[in-house]
Amino acid sequence: MSIKDAQYDVHKWVQQFKIEYFKPMEIIAQMMEEVGELSREINNRYGPRTKKSPEDTADIEQELCDIMFAIICMANSHNIDLDEAWKKKMDKQYGRDKERFELKG
Repeated sequence: MSIKDAQYDVHKWVQQFKIEYFKPMEIIAQMMEEVGELSREINNRYGPRTKKSPEDTADIEQELCDIMFAIICMANSHNIDLDEAWKKKMDKQYGRDKERFELKG
């Protein structure tokens, strides 16, 4: 599935509601909440924090998708084509940062 397909899926889902997309500050708040949930799970698995309950195991995969959903909502609400934006980002990475890190030998 392309990013464009994901953007279409989110837009199709959102269109069924009267409100459609939330305001940008609401979307960013949701996104930060989801990032916090991912952070908590990463800390539970790899950091010093211990879980309150052994059953407290969030799924990293699902947390990443929750973040992606919020990002797509923000992009769609601003009419941003994430396929194009991603291409620009990767062109910058391969151009500007091509000598920034040591390459594998």
